[in-house]
Amino acid sequence: METLEAERAHAEELNIDALADAIESIGFECTRCGACCKGYEPGDSADGESSEDTSAAGSGIDPGKTDSANHPERADRSKESSSAETTDSASESREPHTATVFPDEARKLQQGTDYDWRDVARPMPFGLSEGDDEDGPVGETFEWALAGDDCGNCAFYEETDGTGACTVHADRPLICQTYPFSVALGGTSQPMGEAVDEAGMVRAHECEGLGRDISREDAEQLATALKQRAIRELDEAIGVRNEYDPVGSERVVVHDSEGAKRPDGTLIDWPGLRLSDCDLSSLWDGLRLRLTHSAGAREQIASDGICLAPP
Repeated sequence: METLEAERAHAEELNIDALADAIESIGFECTRCGACCKGYEPGDSADGESSEDTSAAGSGIDPGKTDSANHPERADRSKESSSAETTDSASESREPHTATVFPDEARKLQQGTDYDWRDVARPMPFGLSEGDDEDGPVGETFEWALAGDDCGNCAFYEETDGTGACTVHADRPLICQTYPFSVALGGTSQPMGEAVDEAGMVRAHECEGLGRDISREDAEQLATALKQRAIRELDEAIGVRNEYDPVGSERVVVHDSEGAKRPDGTLIDWPGLRLSDCDLSSLWDGLRLRLTHSAGAREQIASDGICLAPP
């Protein structure tokens, strides 16, 4: 297996025209069915078969050996009717829609909607377990998933007369922009279910929109986002590996490329933050949001000698 840095170099070398050619040959048009934004029945995967556990917890992944299992995308589909989704019994039995969102993507959604962090992102469930009390799950996990609603659907999904829509379409994360495609690179995310088609470096996963005509312009736009996503996923994987440090003082800990965080998105260890490893512009946005709500955090940053001027 190649190192994450080597895979990152391969991602930089991906040719947009070649990716667009592959996407054109496979074909795709979103039908707005909403299947990739909804929860799913246990045991169902994108291709209708039992899903395999490729999460960090299920694979015993060591953060020092981070690979694609540390960043599982779960853009799963449900084949249930909308009426079944609205019943209490159905919602209780459904597994939630789970798609990775990068820290800066979550902040962008947070700012664009004026939502709290928990309204935008939640800890990736893989690696967490139910606690012995009624206070919810415990454990350490890697990365964030988009928040969901009571039915297990994406919090930003809405449906009218069977037609789905994204309420944050302009700011949707890269995983949403590029579904149902992925690239064949180690350390990058693969949607649940085996690829149903492939061309060159591009893999296509179960979706009713596959096989439809796509314009060259749309194919190139999708290819550009797909390359960007591959690079970002590998950057995040490298960051998680470099920043990982076990934390035993919190009930739930989320490790991302910026460090160990609480479920509300706040950093657990301010003194341990290494700004050189982060996207300073995105990080500043997050710090500014937190400082407006926390005098204690402001004092902590000042005592650590961290410059508060925006980059």
